[in-house]
Amino acid sequence: MHLHILGICGTFMGGLALIARAAGHSVTGCDTGVYPPMSTQLEEQGIRLIEGFDASQVDFKPDLYIVGNVVTRGNPLMEAILDRGLPYTSGPQWLGAEILQGQHVLAVAGTHGKTTTSSMLAWILEYAGLKPNFLIGGIAADLNVSARFQADRKAFVIEADEYDTAFFDKRSKFVHYRPRTAVLNNLEFDHADIFPDLLAIETQFHHLVRTIPSAGCIIRPSVCEPLDRVLSRGCWTPVETFGPEGQWQAVSDLHACDFQIKVNDANAGTLHWHLTGEHNRMNALAALAAAQHVGVAAAVGIEALAAFKGVKRRMELRGVVNDISVYDDFAHHPTAIATTLQGLRKQTGSRRILAVIEPRSNTMKLGTMAARLPAALQEADLTFCFGANDGKHALGWNPAQVLAPLGTRASSYDDVDTLIDAICLSAMPGDSILVMSNGSFAGIHQKLLDRLQF
Repeated sequence: MHLHILGICGTFMGGLALIARAAGHSVTGCDTGVYPPMSTQLEEQGIRLIEGFDASQVDFKPDLYIVGNVVTRGNPLMEAILDRGLPYTSGPQWLGAEILQGQHVLAVAGTHGKTTTSSMLAWILEYAGLKPNFLIGGIAADLNVSARFQADRKAFVIEADEYDTAFFDKRSKFVHYRPRTAVLNNLEFDHADIFPDLLAIETQFHHLVRTIPSAGCIIRPSVCEPLDRVLSRGCWTPVETFGPEGQWQAVSDLHACDFQIKVNDANAGTLHWHLTGEHNRMNALAALAAAQHVGVAAAVGIEALAAFKGVKRRMELRGVVNDISVYDDFAHHPTAIATTLQGLRKQTGSRRILAVIEPRSNTMKLGTMAARLPAALQEADLTFCFGANDGKHALGWNPAQVLAPLGTRASSYDDVDTLIDAICLSAMPGDSILVMSNGSFAGIHQKLLDRLQF
């Protein structure tokens, strides 16, 4: 079958394209701004990429068009598909119907930590010899790719996003996956561009819970009021908890990164690893609990995590120049920004942290959570905020006003080169520069490393 994928260079749709190719389909795709690394990964698999959404692509005559959620009404190719009555479906619906049927789906949902926890879980299963299938919104160094599919393997780890499915299906993506093992990692308000409030997101999580069989397993933090409300609306599946009061606990912080793990008050082992932060400890507990549900003993999971190299763009050290370290992190929500900074502070001690933020997500551009930024940035010694005046990355709020509570510790810029100048002028040996954005940020990481050499 020939599949033509609209919006193929997004992380989810690009991974779906790789899975479709591995399942034996002929795959082509289109997007705007086709660029590496996804374009390289796709082309290496023999997938032809077309720049843009020109209506002439209907002449390819694929058997089915798979539509990503970046595609809207008015898109020339989509309008041609609709006008001619051609067959189309969404990416999540195709994946659920054609690939996930018959798989033991392990879905990782939550506002934060989905990519990291999914990567940890897939790596644990890989280490244990299960050779899982997976579709993850990032590339773990241990796995090398963001997606993999082998029909004879029955464990499938998927990052279960609550964002909407397509312009014609406003349900969350994850309702199409029907997991047997579901991690509900946390839940708070996000995606203000599609959800009016937290209650609307809770409803989508409740819909997910309704799809989990009674023979399955739900894994959740022991303390999370929004998830309490979700499960109080109906739960038909056994629940395991992790956290300070949970069945799975991380205790005895031996060093900056080491801790003991208990399962139902029994010692499972001590994890020695390089990751920092309480959020990663919780991610690890969730991944261990999910892996145990498919037969991987906690001790084996702990061994696997000790060898886990991390995920690109999650506290990724991009380089060190003149004793100044430059890190890249995907954090873009105030909670993620705060926990990422706390983790780095635990690692660096009293040395200075220079936080560089690009409020690029739709929620952050709208300003829905802007007021929470000063508190989220408390661990930073200096904060540099980038916000364009116009274009698709323009902010609907004034960074200088919002960050005023931080006083002289914060400054804002609307030009990347000026921002880089200010950071390099402030940076001193021993500093850590932490860049936080869910986009490419104009390649600022390498530009900083290049400039800091002089």
